[in-house]
Amino acid sequence: MDRGTALAPLREQNFRWYYASSAVNMVGNTMAPVALAFAVLHVSDSPSALGAVLAASTIPMVVFLLAGGVLADRLPRALLLQVGGFVLAATQGLAAYLVISGTAELWMLIVLEALNGTTLALIFPAYAGLLPQLVPRELLQQANVLQAVARGTLRVLGPTAAAWLVVGAGAGWALAVDAITWALASVLMARVSVPPRIRTGEETTTLGELREGWTFFRRTTWLWVVVLAFAFLNAIHAGAWMTLGPAVAKETIGAKGWGYALSAESVGLLLTTAIMLRRRLERPLLVGMLTISALALPLVLLGATHAVVPVVIGAFVAGAGIEVFNLGWNLAMQEHVEERMLSRAYSYDALGSLIAMPVGQLAYGALGVAFGFKEVLVISGIAYAAIALATLGSRSVRELRRAELVAA
Repeated sequence: MDRGTALAPLREQNFRWYYASSAVNMVGNTMAPVALAFAVLHVSDSPSALGAVLAASTIPMVVFLLAGGVLADRLPRALLLQVGGFVLAATQGLAAYLVISGTAELWMLIVLEALNGTTLALIFPAYAGLLPQLVPRELLQQANVLQAVARGTLRVLGPTAAAWLVVGAGAGWALAVDAITWALASVLMARVSVPPRIRTGEETTTLGELREGWTFFRRTTWLWVVVLAFAFLNAIHAGAWMTLGPAVAKETIGAKGWGYALSAESVGLLLTTAIMLRRRLERPLLVGMLTISALALPLVLLGATHAVVPVVIGAFVAGAGIEVFNLGWNLAMQEHVEERMLSRAYSYDALGSLIAMPVGQLAYGALGVAFGFKEVLVISGIAYAAIALATLGSRSVRELRRAELVAA
């Protein structure tokens, strides 16, 4: 692909507004975790309090994701995103006011985060399903990569900006910025104009559409195989890398080394997006599952060595693997799932990815104490690679090609 082709999605007016809305939204989303953590600690200086607030957001997301998929396949997706964005602007704005004014109590933040989690569950499938309606099919790869460029850049800059804002002005003001970005993103999304979808066949109930989504999910082999694998893979990543990782790093490569590793992962993501703007991904799931297995590398290296450089290199390679998989997965979904079913398919994907993560976070502490933190990291890395590569035993996964090649 030349430069003109790589940036071609930006010639589509609807995509430009969607891209601008997404970028603004990502500014707030990358700042929000830091802002929320310090807001809770400002109200109650207790890690368990932070856990309660995070759980208040996560549980409704698990409960309502499938309903969000049905809504997004029934209603205009851009409209859902607009309404949801304004709701989130209001809840985050109220949280910001409570923290800034000094009137916030823990129960208030828990209630507001529960509302946030519910709203996010109801609009995420719409966000995931809208992109294919905005660009021609031949530009889907470039559109997804442009999204990844913005996401990767802001993932590096957002938390740092939030930390500076928390230190300089306070956690409440960082929450206020997140509220403003939600509102602005909704205003920009209002400029996206997509023709109404024509529903074919008999009208069905919400329960009927949930059942139809489940039937599609279980009959689409490549979809359920990868989603099932990621229920385990995400549990391993959340438990081994995100939970045990910092504890092991503190005793081996140090806090700075851990920071270098996380930064290297982000750099790997960003550099890979630049490459994928110009390289066509012909077999999205074969390449995606091969590259995502690279997440095993930093796990094994962190458990097996005290040296910073190997872990940093492993994290860089893992970051590259994450981006290739994300691109391949989105292309598989957007090109091989019919538009009327797409948001429901994404909701099953998100549910499978999310549901086991708390299990990993809780279980790995006990596993580390019982068997040794480093030993558990190494075994987890091997298990991660084995599970990722095992998906290629499915012909449906390894032979899936880009849509325009299916009939060839």
